[in-house]
Amino acid sequence: MPQSEPSEGVTSPIMDIDRVIHAPARLLILSLLYVVESGDYVFLMRQTSLTWGNLSTHMTKLEKAGYVEVVKEFVDRKPHTMAKLTPDGRRAFDEYRTSMKRVLEGVPG
Repeated sequence: MPQSEPSEGVTSPIMDIDRVIHAPARLLILSLLYVVESGDYVFLMRQTSLTWGNLSTHMTKLEKAGYVEVVKEFVDRKPHTMAKLTPDGRRAFDEYRTSMKRVLEGVPG
């Protein structure tokens, strides 16, 4: 039996998903930062199992979107990079969670 097409002007809840957040690595990073005040890159690398390069790439995308703030400093003459969720990032993550709930509620089970 063919499935019906959605009516014009009606979108599926999946279309509301924030694609910046939806990438698995970025979703994991934001999930971690959502529950802590801030985290350094070593913490994030250990928790996500991402390489330094992969973490840096994903953090750059999140920073450009305004979802995280990255602070680079030196501690005992060694580079130290901290990340924290911005208020916009917290709002976007909350909206993402709400959108995903709507998507999953629509899945027949």
